[in-house]
Amino acid sequence: MILNPLSEVRYRYRLAMEHLERAEKLFTLKDWVGVVSASQLAIENFTKAVIAVFEVPTWSHDPSNQLDSLINRLLKNVTDEVRELANLAREAAPEHGRSTYGEPSSGLVPSDIYREEHALNALENSRKARRIAEGILNSLDVKF
Repeated sequence: MILNPLSEVRYRYRLAMEHLERAEKLFTLKDWVGVVSASQLAIENFTKAVIAVFEVPTWSHDPSNQLDSLINRLLKNVTDEVRELANLAREAAPEHGRSTYGEPSSGLVPSDIYREEHALNALENSRKARRIAEGILNSLDVKF
């Protein structure tokens, strides 16, 4: 199988946009768990879109270490943005499990955990991840 990095970048970007749009819709419905879940997946896939320029993204819900390992291959003028995107992915990653399973050891289901402020923060971070990823991809002259 031959891998096409640009195809993977476009796929990951489209996937991330789909999750971001879902998060936006779920916010209007006050589905706080859904917003957090969709936002986490958006952040994860915006991060993986940047990674895909250089290598195949891992299946991990936390691609921050993989992105961090690519910093030396990126333009110096985007290293701060890359670090910020990696931090957003690292921060959001645990929400994948929590928004799916809750906190079983405490007997909490996801709806026990999340409130509007959690959802708003997750949504704002996914919007920020989009802006950062777009800026990095543009600086690399990648058309998505």
